[in-house]
Amino acid sequence: MIFSKKFVSDYVELNEDIKEIAEDMTRVGNEYDDARKLVSALNLIIGEVIECEMHPKSDHLHVCKINVGSEVLDIVCGAPNMRKGLKVIVALPGAVLPGGIIKKSVIRDAVSNGMCCSLAELGLDKKFLSSEDIDGIHELPMDAPVGEDPIKYLELDDEIIDFELTSNRSDLLSMIGLAYEVAAIYDRDVKEPIPSYSTVKDNFDSEVVLNVDTQNCSLFLLGRALNVTIKESPAFIKNRLIACGIRPINNVVDISNYVMLETGQPLHFYDADKVNSNIGVRMASTQEKLKTLDGVDRELTSKDIVICNKEKVIGLAGVMGGFDTEINPDTKNILIEAAIFDSASIRKTAKRILRSEASSRFEKGLDQRRTYLAMERSKELLEKYADAKISEYTHEYKVKDVEDKLIDITLDKINSILGMNINVNDVTEVFRKLDFKCEVDGDSFRVTVPSRRLDVNIREDLITEVGRIYGVDNIEARNLVAMLKPGKIDRYVRNIKERLATLGLNEVITYSLINNKDKEKFNNNCREEISVLEPMTEERSTLRQSLVSSLMEVYDYNKARSIKDVSIFEVGEIFYKNEEEYVEEESLAILMSGKYVSGINTNIEVDFYYIKGILENLLDYLGYSKRYDFVKCDDIKEAHPYQSAKVIINGKCVGFIGKVHPSIYKDNVYVLEINLTELRNINVGKMKFKDFSKFPSIKKDMSFIFDLDVQASDVISEIRKSSNKNLANIEVYDEYKMENEKSLTFTLTFSDDTRTLLEEEVMEVFNKVIYRVTNKFNAKLKNM
Repeated sequence: MIFSKKFVSDYVELNEDIKEIAEDMTRVGNEYDDARKLVSALNLIIGEVIECEMHPKSDHLHVCKINVGSEVLDIVCGAPNMRKGLKVIVALPGAVLPGGIIKKSVIRDAVSNGMCCSLAELGLDKKFLSSEDIDGIHELPMDAPVGEDPIKYLELDDEIIDFELTSNRSDLLSMIGLAYEVAAIYDRDVKEPIPSYSTVKDNFDSEVVLNVDTQNCSLFLLGRALNVTIKESPAFIKNRLIACGIRPINNVVDISNYVMLETGQPLHFYDADKVNSNIGVRMASTQEKLKTLDGVDRELTSKDIVICNKEKVIGLAGVMGGFDTEINPDTKNILIEAAIFDSASIRKTAKRILRSEASSRFEKGLDQRRTYLAMERSKELLEKYADAKISEYTHEYKVKDVEDKLIDITLDKINSILGMNINVNDVTEVFRKLDFKCEVDGDSFRVTVPSRRLDVNIREDLITEVGRIYGVDNIEARNLVAMLKPGKIDRYVRNIKERLATLGLNEVITYSLINNKDKEKFNNNCREEISVLEPMTEERSTLRQSLVSSLMEVYDYNKARSIKDVSIFEVGEIFYKNEEEYVEEESLAILMSGKYVSGINTNIEVDFYYIKGILENLLDYLGYSKRYDFVKCDDIKEAHPYQSAKVIINGKCVGFIGKVHPSIYKDNVYVLEINLTELRNINVGKMKFKDFSKFPSIKKDMSFIFDLDVQASDVISEIRKSSNKNLANIEVYDEYKMENEKSLTFTLTFSDDTRTLLEEEVMEVFNKVIYRVTNKFNAKLKNM
């Protein structure tokens, strides 16, 4: 936002240097990039050309005598429009221009005591200038006083500050808003404009119908100006637009921009004769087209707010008007639009199509009172500078009135948050400087915040205002005093990380945001994803529902750098939406591939059973020993259908484990993911130490031939049911698949902590197990 000192001075007295104003504004929280004069050229003077002859040794140079008041100077000039009788801008020897320092010189044997200047040579951007000013010297009016300062005469003696405003300070996107800010700093009064104009009685109320058919418009004012004269704007309007970086066009268009800069409320003027008798606001239809003022055909979506008549769209609300209803030199009657549209909708449209001065203000929010002021102010200026006749009627659509905000706060609250020790009078003075009405009751304040300050809504906002206006420089230095209490460490997660690190895995930390196309990878829950409204990149647009997809990015990164042995894990959050509730859960994921280093010179090729062993080790460590099972899983399409399983604890699925499908990776990559939020909810009994048995155990092997669809976990379950308490452990250590059958070999370990078991009692249980398994699964016992 550009701060124009001359513009702001219309509303508040400013005698300070521009650099001082910039630093004082920074002190209260407003950063700036640059503070300078609009035209920084020095040692310029108005001159009159009294003689102009062609240079005898050049076909384009002129040798001129120019009266500068105190003397007549010989100056050589090459501008094509140089001629006798002109009033020109003369840079005297020693003048400092953006292009360098002007010196007395000799050009082809002719002495030149300075230079005649164009406005471009003074440092003004060419977009503000006519072709005549770009190609030749600037021609001053004939009443320009010889010997005077041309910058002051042209009213270009403005000073500007380029502020980098925070997104919440929408009030500072106007000169009146900036005036309130500097008035608070210097304790001065603000004089807002009070529009005054004459009106004519016409049939505007019946001739034009206003129809608002969208909830994304909360206020819409429509006025009319008749018999306007399109011409050049007054110098002060043009110069203030130039100071703020806006190119002057004609008086009508310039007035709309001037009022926007003044009040912060964007306006749009339509050629009333091209709009006809109906104007409305609605949402665009998908693939509806609009040719905007810049001559570009835009394709709209159903999320764009548009202005329309009965036949077609005539404007893109809050962003840019339509080409077909623009103001041109033949325009006679004008419709004046001042409205408030939904800021989020305007932001999305502007980002997709075009960000303009208007859209930047709509995006941050507008004050309803400024909308009415802008409408009245534009009518006043159109009457004064465009000879307009103003209709007495204004169409109005309004959802509700916006009132000032009441906030109660205490002195103790202010001092405790700011760390200050200020009194009631100091706080009251701050609110007075800000033009906030304040009622004081002892140490309590009831503050009325004007609607122009959209950023002040809660007590903490008021405290911020007190701190920045009172001044952080006024805080007295003192020793820090703070209440300390012991921190709380989540030992559960820390234990998991330490255990996995001990087992030789490396922890990684990845982004929570992933590419939208990866949102369903390794996720079979059909949950609704959570997407970022305005992602910086497509690669980081959606919150992940699985950590595995993040670990795969790490694997790809390592593989691209010829690192094939990867054993990594991450403990992080996953996110999804459950109806209207946003859910965040904790998860653990492991990815292993290549060789696993388990000791010195010990490299083992990772397979399904090795990553399964890592998980079993962790679950046993956490206290879930003998309470978990692995059940075949074939509903995760990214996992190998014959090498993946669900992890079941106490009958509840808490995750999965498996090999990544060969269609994704030709390499052998194994992953697992456990929902730690679910795992925490499964109670673990107190873990008790159990000494090793002093008595020998007895191991028995048995091998059966089953149908291919029989699961080893089901067989183990039956073995446990048919055994007794002396069965200490069951292991499956061999599987052999044939055409329609498979062979599974089990090792059963029997032991008793109080005595040595007899062979006879072990064989009794052993035979009982064989009988139950062969009958339950129609299995055949193999000879060992």
